[in-house]
Amino acid sequence: MDAEHQIKANPKLRKSRREPGGWKSMPYILGNETFERLASMGLLANFMVYLRKVYHMDQVSATSLMGLWTGVTNFLPLLGAFLSDAYAGRYWTIAVASFFSFLGMTSMTLTAWLPQLHPPTCSGANCEGPTASQLGFLVMSLCLVSIGSAGIRPCSIPFGVDQFDPTTDKGRKGIASFYNWYYATFSVVLVFTLTIVVYIQDSVSWVLGYGIPTVLMFCSIVLFFMGTHVYVFIKPEGSIFTGLAQVAVAAYKKRHLELPSLDDRTAFYDPPLEPGSVVLSKLPLTNQFSFLNKAAIVVEKELNPDGTRINKWNLSSIQQVEELKCLVRVGPIWVTGILSLTPIIQQATFSISQALQMDRHMGPNFQMPPASIIVISFLTITFFIPLYDQFLVPAFRKFTHHPNGITELQRMAVGIIFAVLSMIVAGIVEKERRNRANGPNGGSIMSVFWLTPQFFLMGLCEAFNIIGQIEFFNKEFPEHMRTMGNAFSSCSIALSSYVNTAMVLIVHRTTGSGGAHGKPDWLANDLNKGRLDYFYYVVAATAFFNFFFFIYCAKNYHYKGKVSDSQQDLELVIASDKKLDV
Repeated sequence: MDAEHQIKANPKLRKSRREPGGWKSMPYILGNETFERLASMGLLANFMVYLRKVYHMDQVSATSLMGLWTGVTNFLPLLGAFLSDAYAGRYWTIAVASFFSFLGMTSMTLTAWLPQLHPPTCSGANCEGPTASQLGFLVMSLCLVSIGSAGIRPCSIPFGVDQFDPTTDKGRKGIASFYNWYYATFSVVLVFTLTIVVYIQDSVSWVLGYGIPTVLMFCSIVLFFMGTHVYVFIKPEGSIFTGLAQVAVAAYKKRHLELPSLDDRTAFYDPPLEPGSVVLSKLPLTNQFSFLNKAAIVVEKELNPDGTRINKWNLSSIQQVEELKCLVRVGPIWVTGILSLTPIIQQATFSISQALQMDRHMGPNFQMPPASIIVISFLTITFFIPLYDQFLVPAFRKFTHHPNGITELQRMAVGIIFAVLSMIVAGIVEKERRNRANGPNGGSIMSVFWLTPQFFLMGLCEAFNIIGQIEFFNKEFPEHMRTMGNAFSSCSIALSSYVNTAMVLIVHRTTGSGGAHGKPDWLANDLNKGRLDYFYYVVAATAFFNFFFFIYCAKNYHYKGKVSDSQQDLELVIASDKKLDV
């Protein structure tokens, strides 16, 4: 019986046993996400200024610490995604992680409040740096925040998607609307954080500036638990890595077997989806990485009379084989994403240092906080995305006949180009800023709004590259591994932070007085004595060469396939039985 007739014959397959939470749960989930992002972004947005003004760190030390912490914060979600999908589930992962994030925010507030936890106030040139214990408490606070991010970031979007039934038009439209609301609230949060919260931190009080995000984090936890009675919960099914390892082992054991034709369906193990499975769609067997197909070859005495496997380490299903191929395929694209994100890291470090040495006055009585200049990037994203969806996508669609106008990989490539242009413009602006500051008669100070072009271009880079990466990983990962796909996006940012930190240290040690025969340090603490523009050109060159590596990988990439629509509809309905109210 084909899939369509099975659905008609079995009413249980047309409707899951329990109704999903749907939009009833959205005020709690989106509210929780909004408050949590306000808290985390309230810490991150102005952290570079906090390290330099309160902890009296020099340029390189502050950049290195921020880079290492950003890397850890974006790498740990991979572990959080694994624990969520395999053991804890998304609800409890978010719940426990939120408490860690709240403890970290509380500790950060204490570093600004208690004099014993930060260096003494100083306005001179030779300020006392942090002691070992003060730095240790700061690092402990950052670690708690990172643990919280490890559970919240990879689970937030999938948990919201879990609330909708993907087997109905209403559910699919709800999922699409959820993504729109998610990105909309994210943009609003960023604008609010980079203006009001940063202003409070920079001009009123660091205690109040960190205290407000801490209170908002507490509100996030309360709101999250208030929605427990309407949430839909997906039970974890054990480690996804076990199944992937079984494919590798089975393929190795059968490496000497002759590979049958793909048309011979009886030669491969392809069981139907089990009732209640979280797998939403089956993947067809493909020729790419065909050596892995041997893991699904059925040989004598490998099946029980009921058609189940005797030993899962000797025989894998086609679904398992193709899931491993998905991970292998996205690997090169993921690697290129690391270097393509490196320019974006600069806007939270050296660009802030540039703003500190520029004229930030907006009228005679108001001076803009240096970190607020980043809001230009996010305003660009906020206004560009609707224009992109309403005008550019239909225009591209006429030529490409692609439903999205251009593919996710093409969108990422455009983002890399904007990243290169942003770094080139940043170098030109920095050279002009330094020349004016070192000019005759004491020089002159440029307006901070000269940084607008580079942040505008970086906003376009994020609109194309980062959103393209998120869509790419969510689409190309198997549905039940999307939490891991979101974690991969975070890992790209993490490794980009490490690459950026390594580049900073290498350039600093190479161009400093000890390593370059007394020539000026490119990354001197006083930017007027350094050559930051040269460093920007190095970053631009790295991104430029990475662009060609990305093009090579993208041209050889094969998008994930799918089974027939009727069969997929059946499996989606069966999978929805897994959704249970509590």
